[in-house]
Amino acid sequence: MARTKPEAQPEPEREAPPSWYELSRKILLASIGAAALAKDEIVQFIERLVEKGEIVERDARRLIQEVLEERERLEQERKAKQTQVGTASPATKADIEALSARIAELQKRIEELRKQQQQG
Repeated sequence: MARTKPEAQPEPEREAPPSWYELSRKILLASIGAAALAKDEIVQFIERLVEKGEIVERDARRLIQEVLEERERLEQERKAKQTQVGTASPATKADIEALSARIAELQKRIEELRKQQQQG
């Protein structure tokens, strides 16, 4: 039996790869979430992309501004959460027991009101 070559399948159309600007933007924004990069490191990285001709200077300025604003926003959120955690006190066993008793009391009261509503 002779082997036959499989018919050539047409290659599916591929989407255009993202630009260096978009890739850099995504990488830097992801990096900010993982660790706060120093402003100098961000600027140096983007300037290297400009020097290599991978992004234009106008896009670089916009990217730097966007990344630094996002970094600042995340830092403010982190500080706010840290403050909230620092001021909150954990519930004690007595707190939980008191809340459980209050819930039981309210459940009993709700049941009484339901009975009154059904009778009246």
